[in-house]
Amino acid sequence: MLLAIDTSAGTSVAVVDDGRVVSERTTPDARRHAEEIGAHIAGCLAEAGIDAGALTAVAVGMGPGPFTGLRVGIAAAEAFALGIGAPVLRVAGHDAIAAAHYADGGAGAAVVLTDARRREMHRSRYRGLDADGLPVREEGPEIVPADAPAPDGTVVDAAVSAAALGLLAERMQRLDAPFADRVPLYLRSPDVTPSAGPKRVTA
Repeated sequence: MLLAIDTSAGTSVAVVDDGRVVSERTTPDARRHAEEIGAHIAGCLAEAGIDAGALTAVAVGMGPGPFTGLRVGIAAAEAFALGIGAPVLRVAGHDAIAAAHYADGGAGAAVVLTDARRREMHRSRYRGLDADGLPVREEGPEIVPADAPAPDGTVVDAAVSAAALGLLAERMQRLDAPFADRVPLYLRSPDVTPSAGPKRVTA
């Protein structure tokens, strides 16, 4: 039984168990990750009727997404996993969207788009599923203008669902497939930069 967390756009938390979504809570607001994450975790566990000790792993979306939002979800997942002595399963968010697309009957080439703000999109291209039913990413993720011409294939424009993320993580763990790197996919430097030091004050 996995707890799944994604904060690449809004705040999404879910509990999945053996291919089934037990509970899920999502808030689309992209500015309230820190305020929502704790309540969503507690609410999902309560709705599932379990305590934290019943969880065997914590899945977390590694982006692409904005710097601050991703940090909140990743920090929450790592802290929660440490507290219950469970592993962290790191999953690329676009892979979860693609997996859900194909699970819903999609086939062939697909392009996943998520909002990168500043009139830009995060884009990844997929060619379908492999023999184990995992999405095959051919290109991306990369940042492109929001009005860039769509490449060939079905275009999937969506936010990451923690339920889809958890279901994919569960399958990847069962198949012993490689998970995402520990380094989040920010794709863009943070807006805030370190100070260059105190400024000289003149009369």
